[in-house]
Amino acid sequence: SEWIDKADKHVMKTYGRYPIVAQRGEGCRLWDVEGRVYLDFLAGVAVNNLGHCHPKVVAALREQAGRLLHCSNFYHIPQQIELAEWLCEHSFADSVFFCNSGAEANEAAMKLARKHSREKYGENRFEVITALASFHGRTIATISATGQEKVKAGFSPMLNGFKHVPFGDLEAMRQMVTPNVCAIMLEPIQGEGGVNVPLPGYLKAVRDLCDEFDLLLIYDEVQVGCGRTGTLWAYEHEEVPPDIMTLAKALAGGPPIGAMLTTTSLAERLGPGTHGSTFGGNPLVCAAALAAMQTITDDGILDNCRTMGEYLTGELERLQGKYAFIKEIRGRGLIIGMELTIEGGPLVNAAMERGLLINCTVGKVLRFVPPLIVSRAEIDEAVTILDEVMATIDTTGHAG
Repeated sequence: SEWIDKADKHVMKTYGRYPIVAQRGEGCRLWDVEGRVYLDFLAGVAVNNLGHCHPKVVAALREQAGRLLHCSNFYHIPQQIELAEWLCEHSFADSVFFCNSGAEANEAAMKLARKHSREKYGENRFEVITALASFHGRTIATISATGQEKVKAGFSPMLNGFKHVPFGDLEAMRQMVTPNVCAIMLEPIQGEGGVNVPLPGYLKAVRDLCDEFDLLLIYDEVQVGCGRTGTLWAYEHEEVPPDIMTLAKALAGGPPIGAMLTTTSLAERLGPGTHGSTFGGNPLVCAAALAAMQTITDDGILDNCRTMGEYLTGELERLQGKYAFIKEIRGRGLIIGMELTIEGGPLVNAAMERGLLINCTVGKVLRFVPPLIVSRAEIDEAVTILDEVMATIDTTGHAG
């Protein structure tokens, strides 16, 4: 393709891109420039929770684009105010800071945690405990916070102030708490780390640990928030709210936005001039986000996520009973991981050739994050393709 040739010349190769040149999308389908259609169970890596080009999100963007695209945060922005109000009414939070991505939201959360702790306890209480296999972004600070060595390769030295413990190991976390620790930051379900779901009671125990030592609890819900797990926020499954929560990805149904949510007392720590974002919370993206979030809560999307999540899990477990190289199926709602005993890359490629888009994380975990509007028929289609691919796997783990 001439597009791929141009990309090879002018676009930095920071992604191992597949030979697809995307042109348009609708619902759970994606079309390339050559007219091939794909069933999209990656959904922009959990961004397109309402599918591609949801009519309500598109309408909100079109209407706002003709009125006001951008306005400085030196002034009040009605769409930003409405979105902040909606998020607070539907979560634990009282106040919201808007930015453009999950990494920026996590940066804001860590800055807030450090500033709060410094003002309350002094300058030496700045460390943040995070989990091994976590993923919090691609900036220097967020790769320092991330518990995966592969994202840090070539960028040392890391920033000081981060300690990592195994995800789900409460005793290891307790042993890591010192007078220098100010916060614990966790993904309620690890996405990039392999769709790792903690045992019941873990988040409550971490909350209790934070309360015991007066630490802030930060949830990174960038991938698992906005309805992905079948509730609006993943923390709702165990009814264990944080002090700070970060969002991005699906918040606006496609356009880039990030948000840090927190309580009034913590929000007061970041006064004028302490933090900012030129594009954060601009009118265009906030109009889209308000439409997206209202659709998720008002149009039965969460019910569909739970129902279809159970159905997809069951169908993948059926495949597990058929193929010995499938080790485990795990997840919640419509973020589901299939751990294999073989490398997952060849299956991803073979599925793509048959018209199904999924991806593989940490080498051997196939990740399924279809739009929350996915139908039973579309799940059947995806599982049929996956079954066909798996039937070709030879003893060396290669897809035929």
